[in-house]
Amino acid sequence: MADLRFWFDPVCPFAWMTSKWVRQVSAQREYAVEWRFISLRLLNAHVDYDAHFPPEYEAGHTAGLRLLRMAARAREEHGPEAVGPLYEALGGQIFETPNEPGHEVRRGTREFVEPVLAGLGLPADLAAALDDDSRDAALREETDEALALTGKDVGTPILHFRPPEGVAFFGPVISRLPSDDEAVELWDHVVGLASFPGFAELKRSMRERPQLPAFGVQPGEAGRQEDWHGGSRRQKK
Repeated sequence: MADLRFWFDPVCPFAWMTSKWVRQVSAQREYAVEWRFISLRLLNAHVDYDAHFPPEYEAGHTAGLRLLRMAARAREEHGPEAVGPLYEALGGQIFETPNEPGHEVRRGTREFVEPVLAGLGLPADLAAALDDDSRDAALREETDEALALTGKDVGTPILHFRPPEGVAFFGPVISRLPSDDEAVELWDHVVGLASFPGFAELKRSMRERPQLPAFGVQPGEAGRQEDWHGGSRRQKK
């Protein structure tokens, strides 16, 4: 049984930052992590993207949904152990290299995913699932499963520590990767705080841009601060 369930959308930069931190912690604490799916595109299906988000968000979230369809097929055909390496490889390509024009759309294409699959020794035919919207109902169900643990006014990632009885929470949202020693200390603080039955929320919307090459922020640098509303750079027109 997994010590930790981690719900992610592969195009969410803060989920990616948290996943890197969780991998640091799991290596030191020998936690078994189950990687599960939550779709920002399905989560925001009721939202007018033009009115609420910057222009690139709809394409980015749609690419995330397409990648989750492929990841779901990989899990189905190659087991849950295939998901973690697939997420790690996709995230490395999405966030650990500088962005190119049109990257939001390109992430959901065969051209993007086939080299990733080849690098993992997975069949290129898994990319056919990118267009398979028949998988969306199951992805919505998995998204709803995560939201049932935390409430609906959250984003990604969602973590569930020591399921099924253990504590679940959205985040934590971090913009910098801690050192290995800091990673475990931070983990203990987060779990301790979230484990208090009366704890509900600790939040600030001002965030640094994540310490990722895709955002033009290099290791050791601090990204410029922006006001993120509801987990995104939302805008009201």
